[in-house]
Amino acid sequence: MSRLCKRSVGPVLALILAGGVCGAALARPNDDALAGTAVFERFVYRGGDPAHEGLRPRPDQYLNPILQGFYPDPSITRAGDDYYLVTSTFSYFPGIPVFHSRDLVNWTQIGNAIDRPGQLDFGKLGLSRGVFAPTIEHRDGVFYILNTCVDCGGNFLVTASDPAGPWSDPVWLPDLEGGIDPGLFFDEDGSAWIVNNGPPEGTPRYDGHRAIWIQRFDPAGRKTFGPRTVLVDGGVDPSTRPIWIEGPHIIRRGDWYYLVCAEGGTAEGHSQVVLRSRRPDGPYEASPDNPILTQRGLPRDRTHPVTSAGHADLVQLPDGSWWATFLAVRPYGDDLYNTGRETFLLPVDWSGDWPRILEPGRAIPYLAARPNLPRRPSAVPPTSGDFQVVDEFDGARLAPSWMMMRNPRDPWFDLTSHPGALTLRMRSEGLGDNANPSFLGRRQQHQHATAETILRDIPAREGDRAGLAVLQSDDYWYALGAVRRDGRALIELRRRRGAETDSAGEVIATAPLGGEGPVRFRIAARAGAYDFAWARGEGPWTTLLEGADGEMLSTRVAGGFVGAVFGPFAQAGPPP
Repeated sequence: MSRLCKRSVGPVLALILAGGVCGAALARPNDDALAGTAVFERFVYRGGDPAHEGLRPRPDQYLNPILQGFYPDPSITRAGDDYYLVTSTFSYFPGIPVFHSRDLVNWTQIGNAIDRPGQLDFGKLGLSRGVFAPTIEHRDGVFYILNTCVDCGGNFLVTASDPAGPWSDPVWLPDLEGGIDPGLFFDEDGSAWIVNNGPPEGTPRYDGHRAIWIQRFDPAGRKTFGPRTVLVDGGVDPSTRPIWIEGPHIIRRGDWYYLVCAEGGTAEGHSQVVLRSRRPDGPYEASPDNPILTQRGLPRDRTHPVTSAGHADLVQLPDGSWWATFLAVRPYGDDLYNTGRETFLLPVDWSGDWPRILEPGRAIPYLAARPNLPRRPSAVPPTSGDFQVVDEFDGARLAPSWMMMRNPRDPWFDLTSHPGALTLRMRSEGLGDNANPSFLGRRQQHQHATAETILRDIPAREGDRAGLAVLQSDDYWYALGAVRRDGRALIELRRRRGAETDSAGEVIATAPLGGEGPVRFRIAARAGAYDFAWARGEGPWTTLLEGADGEMLSTRVAGGFVGAVFGPFAQAGPPP
């Protein structure tokens, strides 16, 4: 079995149309299809960060972030001694990864809540649309995930008895129309409530003016009911015209109900705030010490900064302590980061009447004291620190961490036609076509990272190409590949830098592809610079281009909410 997929999750599927990526045993393409395929023998990812130099966690410490790379909007729940966490994936498929841990530090992905193409339809949405900010909760043996499919259906609920799956088809929640970020709260008396971000009552007073709403929820009927009520209009201090109050969660501590929300947008002004009430449906008063977490206002020139912190969710441990998961980013320059928004962990201080995650003016620590939980073995594959991961493609199922752009419509990859290798069918869809190309991506999890793969054979048909790509969105990517053009075999590097560039990208470097044997590809990230190299057989590496612009793969340049991913691709040339 692949080193990346140690555990089977979800049903074993005969066709991709019936199931997800991890757990999918795809039908073998017919002989005609095999004529236009690319076969990849392995994939290697390794990375390290300057911030980790000299950091050696003691046995009683852990390293932040706990989920490196594009894992934003974390939500967490506890079921006995087990903890489960989900994050956003937007228009990537499979969607909403589900992680498991027993110590809050070592996390293993056990599945994806959206792993069947029929559950949601991302169509031709941009990669930063789709599923936003999921919430996971557990009650009476049932796991609930609430989410919003932006531009693809609205707010919905999926449930499972086993968090590894299978998860149900979506149950739509039409009463929440126009809102995002639904959160679910179960009270001690058995009542249930949904809170979410939505438009304010009446006409918004300014750009970014939003509200937090609440409504009753019937778990048995899987539906909302009763009146919807505004809990927060604008933010904790309306006089400051706060923007984007969102990501609401209610927790109960004693006789108080605490409403924790993100505020200030997801960039450097991001923060976490808290309000409280004697009733879940309010009225709520804001803490006099808000925000309870933010990195805004810290010196911009500090070493190895962490910024844009917020969107927290809280969980209580058996010893009564509370911990918070939240998102933040690690820029390598002036708000430049290619790794996306990542998941961090910190304790919650309840020494006063209000919770606090971090004191004002304090930087988020990379090293912190571990939770009071039995220490568990390190996760495989790792999700934090410096590490290497190798996928030999030697099982019947892909690891659950592999993603594709949007829902598949037909089977185009498999692990069985060439055992020990990944086969991609060459199709006309390309990386810049707002479609579902023959491309599988793995998150870039470090500022300094390297991805390598091996292509068994050079494409045989004119115009066909296959190789290794690094992609931030449909509009921003590099693709290093072998191509057959005018009967000649070439190494080619294509780049798309913005929607104004042709969707096929522009060729920025080429070299004749001589020698014998498989073709090896390597892409190395060095913060804001990327290097592209290739080799033939066991021969030495040849650099095709060094120091290419990597800032274009940052969120600041490319926009959106995702991070860069590496992975193999294949594309058919135009018909003769």
